[in-house]
Amino acid sequence: PENIRNIAIAAHVDHGKTTLSDNLLAGAGMISQDTAGEQLAMDTKEDEQERGITIDAANVSMTHEYEDTNHLVNLIDTPGHVDFGGDVTRAMRAVDGALVVVDAVEGAMPQTETVLRQALREGVKPALFINKVDRLISELQEGPQEMQERLLSVISDVNELIRGMAENMDDIPEDWTVSVEDGTVGFGSALYKWGVSMPSMQRTGMDFGDIMELEQNDGREELHERTPLSDVVLDMVCEHFPNPVDAQPRCVPRIWRGDPESELADTMRMVNEDGEVVFMVTDISMDPHAGEIATGRVFSGTLEKGQELYVSGTAGKNRIQSVGLFMGSEREEVDRVPAGNIASVTGLRDAIAGSTVSSVEMTPFESIEHISEPVITKSVEAQSMDDLPKLIETLQQVAKEDPTIQIEINEDTGEHLISGQGELHLEVITQRIRDNQGIPVITGEPIVVFREQPQEASREVEGQSPNRHNKFYITVEPMSQDIVDAIQLGEVSMDMPELERREALQEAGMDKDTSQNVEDIHRTNILIDDTKGIQHLNETMELVLEGLQDALDDGPLAAEPVQGSL
Repeated sequence: PENIRNIAIAAHVDHGKTTLSDNLLAGAGMISQDTAGEQLAMDTKEDEQERGITIDAANVSMTHEYEDTNHLVNLIDTPGHVDFGGDVTRAMRAVDGALVVVDAVEGAMPQTETVLRQALREGVKPALFINKVDRLISELQEGPQEMQERLLSVISDVNELIRGMAENMDDIPEDWTVSVEDGTVGFGSALYKWGVSMPSMQRTGMDFGDIMELEQNDGREELHERTPLSDVVLDMVCEHFPNPVDAQPRCVPRIWRGDPESELADTMRMVNEDGEVVFMVTDISMDPHAGEIATGRVFSGTLEKGQELYVSGTAGKNRIQSVGLFMGSEREEVDRVPAGNIASVTGLRDAIAGSTVSSVEMTPFESIEHISEPVITKSVEAQSMDDLPKLIETLQQVAKEDPTIQIEINEDTGEHLISGQGELHLEVITQRIRDNQGIPVITGEPIVVFREQPQEASREVEGQSPNRHNKFYITVEPMSQDIVDAIQLGEVSMDMPELERREALQEAGMDKDTSQNVEDIHRTNILIDDTKGIQHLNETMELVLEGLQDALDDGPLAAEPVQGSL
C-alpha cells in the first residue's frame, strides 16, 4: 500500500482534465502517444465524445516508475460541468489526492472553488497543474515577466481558496497550500503534451526561457520529448500525494463514527489486507453484459470473487460475482484487490452510492453529502403504455446510479418527474433513456424547483383527535440559516448519537432546552416536542410525524416542499 496513489483530476469545465488524463495514459503506455490529447479516452460514452464534455467520472489504474520503485496510480477523471458536481463529490470519497487543473488564461473560476471545497471537505490533499501555458506564449504574446506574474497570481488565488477552506479543519496536519518550490505546482500544455515543475526543471535543465523559445519556433515536438507531461505529473503524484497508509488514519475518523478503539478501526488505519473486508461504494454504473458495477474504495481486507458480504441498511448478504479494475471504458477482471485500492465489483445488487459493504456487521460510513440540491424538474412519460414498466425500472436505476437526481413516479397518471442539477443534466439523462434503453419518451418543458418557508412565527394551531379526548397544539416558525446549513452539510442528522446532535445544534445557535427536545428532522425542518409528562404520546408520535411530513412535502402556498421551519 505504500506504493499506491489514489487521485482525482478535478477542474472547472473545459480547463483540460480529460486531455491531461490522455497524456498520463499515453505515458503509462496504455494509449498511443500520437492520439493522446485528441482521443479523450476517459470520455467513455458516445454522448460525452459528441458533446466534448465529461459527464460521468471515469476510473483507470496505471503504473509509474518513480525513484526506481513501481507505483500503482488509481486515477478518477471527474466532470467539470456544474450539473455533474455529484460525481466529483463521490469521487473525492475514494481518493487521497486531487490534482486541480486551472487554465492559465482564465485563471481560477467558480467551479475551481467548488471542486477544491469538495476535495477539502473529504480531507483530500490538493496539488495544482496550470494548463494551456502555450496560449500565454502563442495567443497573448506575453513576455517572461508578464507570464510569471500571471502564473503567480493563479497560484496565489488557489492558495487563498485553500487557506479559507482549511481554516476550520483541525485534522489537516500540515499546510496544504501549493507552491512551486515544494514541487506541488506543475505548468504545461496538455494538448501539446509538455509539462514542467521545479523538480523537473532541475532534472532536465529546462527553464521558461527555453520553453518560450521552443514554443515560438514550432518546437513543440522537441518540448514533448525533452520534458513529457506524463512524467512531470506522475512524479508529482508519487512524491506529494499521500499513500493509503498515510491517508487512512486521518480520513477514517472523519468519515466513520464507529468505535475508534475497535479492531476494525485498527485494520482500516493500518490498511490491513488480511483484516475484515470494508469497502465503501462511491459509484454505481450499468454494464449491458455484467449488469450493475459498484466502484469504490477498499479500506481494509481483500476483495475476492465469491465472498458474501453485508451491505449497510439491507438485510441478508450479497455475493460478489467478479472483482476488477477499471481501465477507462474497459474493465479488467482480477483475482483479488487488496486494501488501499479502488476496485469495481459485480454482484452487490443492494448497494447504492454511499453504501458500506463489509464482511462483518459494522457501523456504516457517513453518507456522502452532496452540496447541491436539484433545482430543475421536467416530466417524462413513455410514448406507448407498453413501455411503462420498463421506463419505471429504468428511472429507478437512474436514481440509483446518480443520487443527485430525484425521481417521483406517479403510477396513476403515468407521468414521472425527474429533478436534477440543471437543464443539461436532465437532457443527458433523458437522451440516455432513449438511446441506451430504447424507450421512446416524451418530455415536458423544464421548470425551476421552488421551496417554501415560514417568514414569521405562527399562532398556535389546535388539532383534535377523532374521539375529541386529546388535543394537539402546534406552532411553526422560521429556523436560523446557520442551523439549516448545518443540516444540509450533514453536521446534524437523526442518525447521530443524541449527545453529539445536541452539541452540533447548540453550536449552530439553537438554545440548550430546544436542542434536547428534537423529535425529528425532515429535509431541513425540525420538529420539537415541548410537551411535558404526557402519557402514551410515543404511541401516536409516528402518526404525528407522518402528518407533518406530508404537510412539509406539499407546502401551503404552492404545494412546493417547505424548508427551514421549526
